[in-house]
Amino acid sequence: MDMMTEDAAVRPQEDRTVLLVEDDSTIAEEIVADLTARGFHVRHEANGKAGLDRALTGEADVMIVDRLLPGMDGLSVIESMRQQGVRTPVLVLSALSAVDDRVTGLKAGGDDYLTKPFAIEELVARIEALLRRPDDTRATRLRAGALEMDLIERRVWRDGREIELLPREFRLLEYLMRRPGQVLTRSMLLEDVWQYRFIPRTNLVDVHIGKLRRKVDAPSEEPLIQSIRGTGFLLRVPD
Repeated sequence: MDMMTEDAAVRPQEDRTVLLVEDDSTIAEEIVADLTARGFHVRHEANGKAGLDRALTGEADVMIVDRLLPGMDGLSVIESMRQQGVRTPVLVLSALSAVDDRVTGLKAGGDDYLTKPFAIEELVARIEALLRRPDDTRATRLRAGALEMDLIERRVWRDGREIELLPREFRLLEYLMRRPGQVLTRSMLLEDVWQYRFIPRTNLVDVHIGKLRRKVDAPSEEPLIQSIRGTGFLLRVPD
C-alpha cells in the first residue's frame, strides 16, 4: 500500500483513543477536556503502574506520558511497554528541557517530547502528527497526492515533473509528505527538521517554506503547500 492510500485510510478523530498518564490533576483535566471537545476518546491514569497496565491492553492509538510519575516513572513505563512489543506512539511530557533529557526520553522509546509549560494547541498538533505517522517508516518511496519521493535516490516528482531540491528542502518536504493534511507548527519543524532543541526567534522556517513552495507549486499548478495563519503549514493533498 502506498503512502497516499495509507493516509487516506486514517480513521476520524472520534474513533481515536488517547491514553493520558499524568499525575498533575490540573494539567490532566485541561488535556482531557480539550481532547474530548475535539472528538477524541481519552483514558486517564494518574500513576505509572496503572498507565502501563492500560497501555498493555493495546486500546490506545496514541499516548501522552508525563516523565515524573508516582509508582513508576514515565520512561520506565515506555521502556517496559516497548519491551513487551507495544508500539503505540508516545508523546513524553516533562518539565525537564535540557537536550540530554530530551535525548533520554526519545531513547527510552518515546516518539516525541514536549516540555512544560506548553500551549494546548501545540500538544494537539503533535498528537495529530503522531496519529498520521505511517506505520512503516522504512519505506523507500513516498507518495502524497501528485508528489512522489524516492528516498534512496533523493529525487522528487510532481505529476512526472522532476523537482530539484537542496538537501534541507528535501528533508523539509519529506517531513511534510509523511504528514499530509496535518498542520505542522514552526516549532515542530525547527525541532524535527533542523534538530533545534531550543526555539530561537527566527524566520528560518518561513524562508525555507517559501523557497520550497516556489519549486513544488508552479504558477500553473494548484498550490499544495499552504500557510495556516498563526499556526504553521500543511501539505494539502486534494481528494
